[in-house]
Amino acid sequence: MLPLFPSKAFLAPMAGISDPALRLLCRELGAGLVVTELTSIHAIVAKEEQLKKLQKSITDFIAFSEQERPVSIQLFGSDLSLLAKAAKIVEPYFDLIDYNMGCPAPHITCQMAGAALLQNPELTEKIFSTLVKAVKKPVTLKMRAGVDKPTCFQQTAQIAEQCGIQMITLHARTLKQGYSGHADWSLIKELKSLVKIPVVGNGDIQTPEDAKRMMDETGCDYVMIGRAACQNPFLFQQINEYLAKGTYQPITLEQKLSAFFRYLEYAQQYPLKFANIRLQAMNFTKGSPGSKELRLRIGQTRTIEELKNVLDVLNREIVA
Repeated sequence: MLPLFPSKAFLAPMAGISDPALRLLCRELGAGLVVTELTSIHAIVAKEEQLKKLQKSITDFIAFSEQERPVSIQLFGSDLSLLAKAAKIVEPYFDLIDYNMGCPAPHITCQMAGAALLQNPELTEKIFSTLVKAVKKPVTLKMRAGVDKPTCFQQTAQIAEQCGIQMITLHARTLKQGYSGHADWSLIKELKSLVKIPVVGNGDIQTPEDAKRMMDETGCDYVMIGRAACQNPFLFQQINEYLAKGTYQPITLEQKLSAFFRYLEYAQQYPLKFANIRLQAMNFTKGSPGSKELRLRIGQTRTIEELKNVLDVLNREIVA
């Protein structure tokens, strides 16, 4: 059974971006669900064996905090025996287990994983059945509309529902599109008419108005936000306000900077790469005054202290 989500706006899993610090910040700012970066089933099984010898758990490999709940882990990989093992390893720690059939990255699709699986319904059915039988936690699916054309998601969704998948997120683009072009929201509406389980719409939500329009036009139960939330994690708070009251408070650059310093505090609790933290700083400050010069200065930083100094200067300029 799915958990009770505190809001209808979810944070998308994004490789190198949806780290535990960002997930926690987004939960505090109103995200109803956060999802880990996609994680290889091969890596989980291998790491579990190594960590057991050191008397450690898989949470030393996949970091998260209790404050993120409800939190989902996203898995990828198509080896059925390893899939069952990996799912059982992570099940005690996460509220949901999400399966990735949406990633368009070549290094994922070349493994017959991610969005490439959309063209293999027989293997897909085995994957869904294996996952659902392996664990008691709810299993969900995130997928794209198809490979070259939006012709695969219908069959995949029906197979998923028949196998016991409890919720489907559709990124309304094809594998070939990557992140270019426009998401076709009519496909989300079509999916909603095909299945009885909850549907999450994903793609091209930039504002609270977009979120409401997607829900109104498609009938989807929830929305999932990725890139826009990286630039404005307050978007979840704004969407919640807009859905409840029809209005929302604008967010200032000063508020965004304050939130980024909070993100930095959380980030230092985890073994995150500085390059990823620096990328988050660029996302947070996108669109700020002198953005081009600021991003250049951020790009030249090599430590968290240097990054803090650059942002402190910006903060003082704003207050002044």
